[in-house]
Amino acid sequence: MKIFNFVKTPDGSRKLYFFNKKILSYKVPCKYRKLYKRRFEDNLTPEEIKYILEIQFESRMGKKLNLSDPQTFNEKLQWLKLYYRNDLLTKCADKVEARDYIKEVVGEQYLVPAFGIYNSFREIDFDKLPSQFILKVNWGCKQNSLCKDKSKFNIKKIRKKFTTWLNPKKNNYYGCFEWQYKNIKPKILCEQYLNIVNDGFLTNYRFFCFNGKFKIFSIVLLKDGKQYANFYDTDLNFLPVKQAFPNKEDYVPKIANYKKMVELAEKLAKPFPHVRVDMYETSDKKIYIGELTFTNWNGTVPIEPEEYDYKFGQYLDLPKI
Repeated sequence: MKIFNFVKTPDGSRKLYFFNKKILSYKVPCKYRKLYKRRFEDNLTPEEIKYILEIQFESRMGKKLNLSDPQTFNEKLQWLKLYYRNDLLTKCADKVEARDYIKEVVGEQYLVPAFGIYNSFREIDFDKLPSQFILKVNWGCKQNSLCKDKSKFNIKKIRKKFTTWLNPKKNNYYGCFEWQYKNIKPKILCEQYLNIVNDGFLTNYRFFCFNGKFKIFSIVLLKDGKQYANFYDTDLNFLPVKQAFPNKEDYVPKIANYKKMVELAEKLAKPFPHVRVDMYETSDKKIYIGELTFTNWNGTVPIEPEEYDYKFGQYLDLPKI
């Protein structure tokens, strides 16, 4: 399933759907369509990329993008996409290469155990893999496949998906110009399946760090096919904030290693103006670091109420370019 999907209408406008839910209608300019078709040629000028980002932002957020004096969190993410360059971003956005960074900064014990790294799907020897595992492409979002029972794993179907995901044109950079992905060489990472069920929910803990300091905490919850996302301050007080998914207001966080997780997140975040550090806590209370994300929801999913987009934006001091 696509995260964002535009559906053309007879009058030339497009309806934007987010996880199959319509969020707005927008008439995409002809100039945008012509430029966007050229994105794989790698000859777009900075001004042309800026124009594309402005149109994408307005079509998804329902308001114009302010890049001359960005104030909101989402606006500042667009500014970073356009102007901020740091080779360490590429290393840490790569799910394979990031393992070296995590090992160096906080220690190998926080890495999800890996069974293999492959350049293509045909390199995978499934006979050597355990009955449960997860396969993921190193450069994308939603490009993974979870195997809970190898005897029921449809290898032919999964091979087709990964062949598509490894296509250079599926690099996240070419969708919304998230620069950190542009120079990643595609690989497949096979990791251990983790038991991350807490109070009946699959849980993903997200630590939003700004200029090396932890400021916002979020928990993504999954149960019976329904997904929720709660936001908290650093003292785990619930914030009335929604982004991408509805809240689960009656959920009370029970995190055994919260203080240690904060410590790890800030160590990993130290070199960056902003990074979201995703972590897991297993049923036996072990900490594992999932990934480092530099452009949360591509900076084009509304934060509601909007005042929190401004509040979160105040935490981010943009580097001087």
